[in-house]
Amino acid sequence: MATAAAAPAHTSTYHEESGVWSWLTTVDHKRIGALYLYTAILWFFVGGFEALLLRIQLQGPNGRVVSAEMYNMLFTMHGTTMIFLVVMPLSAAFFNLLIPLQIGARDVAFPRLNAFSYWVYLFGSLFMNASWLVGAAPDGGWFGYTPLTSDYSPGMNIDFWVLGLQILGISSLAAAFNFITTIINMRAPGMHFMRMPIFTWMAFVVQFLLVLAFPVITIALVFLQFDRFFGTTFYQTAAGGDPLLWQHLFWIFGHPEVYILILPAFGLVSEVLPTFSRKPLFGYPVMVYSGILIAFLGFGVWAHHMFSVGMGPIADTLFAVTTMLIGIPTGVKIFNWIFTMWGGDIRFTVAMKFAIALVALFTIGGISGVMHASPPADLQQTDTYFIVAHFHYVLFGGSMMGLWAGIYYYYPKFTGRLMSERLGNWHFWLLFIGMNLTFMPMHWSGLLGMPRRTWVYDAGQGLEVLNLMSSIGAYVQAVAILIGAWNLWRSRKTGAIAGSDPWGGPTLEWSIPSPPPDYNFATIPTVTSRYPMWDLKKRDLTKGGPVGKDLPHGPLKSAKELGIPMPNPSIKPLCVAAFLTLMFASMLPMHFANPRPTLAIAGIITFAILMTLTLYSWLLTPLEDAH
Repeated sequence: MATAAAAPAHTSTYHEESGVWSWLTTVDHKRIGALYLYTAILWFFVGGFEALLLRIQLQGPNGRVVSAEMYNMLFTMHGTTMIFLVVMPLSAAFFNLLIPLQIGARDVAFPRLNAFSYWVYLFGSLFMNASWLVGAAPDGGWFGYTPLTSDYSPGMNIDFWVLGLQILGISSLAAAFNFITTIINMRAPGMHFMRMPIFTWMAFVVQFLLVLAFPVITIALVFLQFDRFFGTTFYQTAAGGDPLLWQHLFWIFGHPEVYILILPAFGLVSEVLPTFSRKPLFGYPVMVYSGILIAFLGFGVWAHHMFSVGMGPIADTLFAVTTMLIGIPTGVKIFNWIFTMWGGDIRFTVAMKFAIALVALFTIGGISGVMHASPPADLQQTDTYFIVAHFHYVLFGGSMMGLWAGIYYYYPKFTGRLMSERLGNWHFWLLFIGMNLTFMPMHWSGLLGMPRRTWVYDAGQGLEVLNLMSSIGAYVQAVAILIGAWNLWRSRKTGAIAGSDPWGGPTLEWSIPSPPPDYNFATIPTVTSRYPMWDLKKRDLTKGGPVGKDLPHGPLKSAKELGIPMPNPSIKPLCVAAFLTLMFASMLPMHFANPRPTLAIAGIITFAILMTLTLYSWLLTPLEDAH
């Protein structure tokens, strides 16, 4: 591994601000990225604890650790937390941290909108988890099938889920429009689309997926909200509605959501593998086009989640074919990563190990996914633990392994310090072993007929050993995550000092000091290739060029000294996000319109007042702040 040189002292006036207030008012994309990162990791602990309780309950037959009602809440909130509060925000953290640096920009297009999206995410996640405090956590499954969530859930449990997801959707859409505008309009001179780093490309594709997919789930949630609050019948069979409408709307969102979760990890791995193989990414144009094709085909495979509902042979055949087709661009990426490593001078850093683990584990999940392109096979596997194993290999073995690779790879860029490789190796190997020990046996327990979402199982079905293995694997994962979190936290102060380019990276972010100044680039660079840093250092990659050699940097000056206009900090994004969250929260009493009309009227009045305050505050918060 490279020996990192000391980074120059940071003299930017913006980052000299300290204290809680500076974090509450920040509009710097790097600080917002850090907020996303640490908030998502905290929710990762919450979601992991929920999973541990599930595995303790299922460790042996006829478990009595939690009640059936609590079990329903736990698996619902575990899935919701991991998808909407952990993996998506961790991806958003990297969008914020990396996109402006990789395209040669000083910030995102709309800094205050960027801060607003984070605060909405934070308040939305707190609102949803506040349901635990009133004993009404969501309990209908993270995909909320009707009529379970319409006819058979009379309490406030699902109301928290419906309203919380709508709040989180606003955060995602605000960020998506911001990053689309940033990537299109703020690229450095010479940064053509086919010179953008692969991570930025995958992030670009994800923003379009968000813009197209989230309105669909919003429609589904509004229909469900109206059924629950106002007595409409969108999903009521007896009144002419159709509960399958929910499934269609949800999975039209839900399957693109899989690629919203996995493509950022693909992008991070596509940055890590070339650096530590000391070779350019194999087949760059094909990697770009395959990402675009995945996004396009992702909207045409939703009903393979519905082979068991009786759509008929024509619909089953159509979605079976599209499911097989989407495996082609996904498989292309696997081979491109393998060929990138082939013949390379590989350095097995912790980041590289996590990246290779994604390639291996996602391949396993992808193979079991292709099995579900067969309606007869899918009919047998649906709602069993085989499906649980499949999507955990995709989303944990894929997304989380890629995100951990990105954390270890980019940590020195944004903190100026390296994470411990010794602790990182413990983190990696325990997580890799624990993950496989947890989820591989679930393939067999599923094939033996163990159903999902069932809180107990009887002895004598051949499930005892498999469930015990899965639970032991979960405990190993818990230890691994604690080690990783400790490594992340302690390295802020005790990690080895990193230079501007400790790994020998090829892209623009490695040309500036670590941590970057608030303005990123003192002079906007001109880009002439896909790998400007490698070109600048005139590396001979085939003969082993220098690794981790910093560019010379003079003493850093503040943005004011350089005459660079930067957006001013503001508390307004936080205030608008708070008003917006309270506005949605005020809808909760409307659920009690019939037995408690006064409470419902009070909720409507509160909603109207808060909506007025939100709009008023928003009008006072221009998207692009005056300097």
